[in-house]
Amino acid sequence: MSNFGQELKTWRTTRRLSQLALATDSGISARHLSFLETGRARPSRGMILRLTDCLNIPRPARNHMLVAAGFAPAYPEIKRDAEMLAPFSQAIDRMLEKHAPYPASVMDREWCILQMNAPAQLLFGGVGLQVGQSLIDILLETNIGPEVVENWPEFGHHILMRLRAESAEAGGLASLDKAAQILADDPAIASYEPPIPLPAVTPTRFRAGPTTLSLFSTFAQFGSAEEVTLSDLKIELLFPCDEATRLFLEQLG
Repeated sequence: MSNFGQELKTWRTTRRLSQLALATDSGISARHLSFLETGRARPSRGMILRLTDCLNIPRPARNHMLVAAGFAPAYPEIKRDAEMLAPFSQAIDRMLEKHAPYPASVMDREWCILQMNAPAQLLFGGVGLQVGQSLIDILLETNIGPEVVENWPEFGHHILMRLRAESAEAGGLASLDKAAQILADDPAIASYEPPIPLPAVTPTRFRAGPTTLSLFSTFAQFGSAEEVTLSDLKIELLFPCDEATRLFLEQLG
C-alpha cells in the first residue's frame, strides 16, 4: 500500500473535519475511515472519489491520491493548445475581447498570467507585467506594489486574505504561502485596520502615470470543468469604480 491513508488524514485535518464528520458525510462508519487512514483497509476507486468529493479536494490532488492508492488518474490534464480544449480557449478569447475597453486577464492557480486583453497589456505592461510572469512576483519581489497601488495597505490586506484562502483551499501552495508571509511582514499592511462597516468591495487604486484608476475585480471560472488545466484557470475581469476611471479606460480603448 502507499501513503494514501496519510494523505487522506492530512486533507481531513486541513478541512478541519473529525473522522466522525467526514465518515457521516461520505456514508461510511468512523471505524472504516480510521482503517483507511491507518492503512488497515484498502479503498476502492469509488470510495476515493467519494471522499475527495466530500473534502472538496482540487483535481490534481485527487489524481495524486488515486495514484497513491494504486489506481489510474480520473481527471485528464491536457495542454491548453490541444484541439480538445479549443472551444474553451475560444470562449476565453471572446470574454477577453468583449470585455475591452476594460482590462481582463487569465491566471493559473499560482497567479501566473497566461493571457491578457489589449487594455490590460497597455495598463500593466508599464509596470513590467507580461504574459508568462507571476502577478505575485511583480507586486512583491520587485517592491513595486506600494509605488503603483495608491491604497497599498488596504489592497495588500485584501490580497493577503485571498492568498491564505486560496492556499488553504488547495491544501497548501508554497508560492502562495511565501507571498502571504511577505505581505504579513509588511509594516504598512500589518498595521492596517479594516474600516467598520466594510465597503461593498475593496478597490485597487492603480497609478497610471499622473492618473489614478479605481478598479474592482470579478472572477470567472469553468464551474463544470473536470480537466485539470481548465479547473485551475481564473479569468479576472476589471471594472471601473468611478466615472473618471470609466472615461479614461474608454478613451484608452
